[in-house]
Amino acid sequence: MSDELWRLGASDLAEAIRTKKVSSREAVEAHLARIDAVNPAVNAVTVVLAESARAAAVAADRAVASGAELGPLHGVPMTVKENIDVAGSATTNGLVVAKDAVPALDAPHIRQLKAAGAIPMARTNMPDVGLRYHTDNALRGATKNPWDGDRTPGGSSGGDAAALATGMTPLGMGNDYGGSLRWPAQCCGVTSLRTTFGRVPRASALPPGDAAMTSQLFSVNGPMARHVRDLRRALACMSGPDPRDAWWVPAPLAGREVPRPLRVAVTVDPGGEGVDADVAASVRKAADALRDAGYAVEEVEPPSVSQARDLFGRLLTSELRVGLYPLIKPFASPGAVQFLDLSLAAVFELDHAGYVAGFAERSSIARAWSQFHDQYPLVLGPVVTRQPFPVGFDVAGESEVAELIRDFRLTVTVNLLGLPSAAVPVGIANGLPQGVQLIGGRFREDLCLEAAEAIEQRLGVITPIDPR
Repeated sequence: MSDELWRLGASDLAEAIRTKKVSSREAVEAHLARIDAVNPAVNAVTVVLAESARAAAVAADRAVASGAELGPLHGVPMTVKENIDVAGSATTNGLVVAKDAVPALDAPHIRQLKAAGAIPMARTNMPDVGLRYHTDNALRGATKNPWDGDRTPGGSSGGDAAALATGMTPLGMGNDYGGSLRWPAQCCGVTSLRTTFGRVPRASALPPGDAAMTSQLFSVNGPMARHVRDLRRALACMSGPDPRDAWWVPAPLAGREVPRPLRVAVTVDPGGEGVDADVAASVRKAADALRDAGYAVEEVEPPSVSQARDLFGRLLTSELRVGLYPLIKPFASPGAVQFLDLSLAAVFELDHAGYVAGFAERSSIARAWSQFHDQYPLVLGPVVTRQPFPVGFDVAGESEVAELIRDFRLTVTVNLLGLPSAAVPVGIANGLPQGVQLIGGRFREDLCLEAAEAIEQRLGVITPIDPR
């Protein structure tokens, strides 16, 4: 068993450590060895925290031996994206200029995960400040998709997704501003959870500290794993209060009971703008799995998807133009600059009045979705309506970037409205992993995870794999 501990999920590892079938030190060493073996082929892990991880594992094993009370993730190693604070390890945001930006404090949810027993073992790759659909930067280089090195692993949490897919970690910590948890999960064949705005506390000990409005409202931290049950366990460990986040909400992890059978609205081609045939087949496959699990599944179009996509892009790029982009452009990698320039050119520019009106429009769309979720507590659809694109597609030209913006329409609707969404794989088509997402009402991560687990139980888990 100890020879291939890297194949186990976080929950299974936690139980094995708790029951003394294996030690935390064995679990950490197995994953460190796996990183040594496969990371050179994918470049998902950027920094290995071997010394501190081994010390934490020794302490974890002493706690087990002493009969101390153990947390739900006691002794389990995890990886953390390079834009999340881990005390003593640089929060680089994928920028050369930030290679020595070392925080003195953990991010709130990392502190909570450590308290639950998890052990940060390595940092993972991302694009410059997380603003690209592909994982590459001048500091760490590009991450490869372990299924096909010529395809993107997704962005911006592509490092964690590729590390999970290849068994280098049982649990990853990423975040999602415009699909950055769910898109890499689709690309690499793993599962992830974009949490509701206000569910997981957010803060950084490094300047500038407070982000612009869209980043505050649209971006959240969330877990990635190979098994849905590990998302659920991680969520319970990282959703507590922290005084550094004034917008954290004390919402229960389990919401009020909803009538059964639970109604699911299925959208195969959100907004009717086109969908890849294999992506469409994957959504229908997931719908059939939910029917088999007793859900009441109907093909019904959720409201205002294309409108929400357009509004998301205009609000985000309005802030980028006057705020973050001028600051990072002198330090960003050529690929990031090219992608952001093309994105800004592809999106209609709002003036001040349009920006103000945009947030009123956002409220109108949110109301429509709230009413829709009252009828259909879950929406099942594609994460992105295309397959993982060939490396370089996202910087090929304005028309290619416009296609990608179109294809992310359902995913960024979720970000615009601050909703939870679980991504889950449903199989393989033409050598590439296929995935879907389940979107719930605010703070209904429980419904998203319940349905994702029903799909997983019927369609299986497709990772870990060796890089191909």
